[in-house]
Amino acid sequence: MKVGLRTLLERSVKRMGKGMNPIVKASALEMVERAYKEGITVQISAGYRSLEEQANLYGQGRVYSYKGKNYSNLAKPIVTNAKPGQSYHNFGLAIDFFIVSDDGKKAIWTVNSKWKRVAAIGKELGFIWGGDWTSFKDYPHLEMTGGLSYKQLQAGKKPHITSPKTSKGDDHIISIQKTINSRYKTSIAVDGVYGPKTRSALIKGLQAELNKQFNKKLVVDGKWGPKTKTAVVTIKKGASCNITWILQAALYMEGFDPGPLDAIFGENTEMALYKYQKAKNMTADKQAGKETWNGLFGR
Repeated sequence: MKVGLRTLLERSVKRMGKGMNPIVKASALEMVERAYKEGITVQISAGYRSLEEQANLYGQGRVYSYKGKNYSNLAKPIVTNAKPGQSYHNFGLAIDFFIVSDDGKKAIWTVNSKWKRVAAIGKELGFIWGGDWTSFKDYPHLEMTGGLSYKQLQAGKKPHITSPKTSKGDDHIISIQKTINSRYKTSIAVDGVYGPKTRSALIKGLQAELNKQFNKKLVVDGKWGPKTKTAVVTIKKGASCNITWILQAALYMEGFDPGPLDAIFGENTEMALYKYQKAKNMTADKQAGKETWNGLFGR
């Protein structure tokens, strides 16, 4: 079963942490999405790194102390020459990435054609790749510095970084997010990224529609719990309703294009659903029932 785009994005968001520059973060997720559309499964392994975390990393293979604390670990090899405050990770301006197996279970660190293609996508989005460095090649590393040195950043200067040019897929996700906010009174960020909050908002939409159309009396909380799993209904070709729109949106987020998101269960939606079911080793009956909904929204 191929790992879903949503899973790669969620993992990447978690690994980058909360101290990332928002444009660098958006660019990193855009890179993951563009690579996925080319059949390359990649995820971010690191993003923001605190000064203490940097000290711990710098202490590998060295005798080193920082602010009176010992960070030496001679049992491990040297992995960085950057002391605390000397890495763009410390300012949320850098990421590391790696290739994952198609099922998402294994990290692949071989710098092959796929790896170099991901790096090329990153550079198209404005990143500098550590693999292009001459002295200390850092193949997993990508950074956006805004032309500033770490000394300038330490002094408090802010980098000027422009937003990445988003792909068509991002534009669709932005449209989906706007529709969710308008239709279901949510307030998720309109950032073109299918993260946990957008997923939860889609579940809220499904819960609201099940209550409205089928009187299910669910708590609209955005959580995929037992009651919601039981309450979902089966829809198939010919269905024209907001639940169909939610299905179309969820399929698109997973990388299976249903065509126009028009709330009409036509041939394009049926084919996208069939491909999704086949890819996830489900019963490929071209109907969205409990198994399909659980695959789209379950953990």
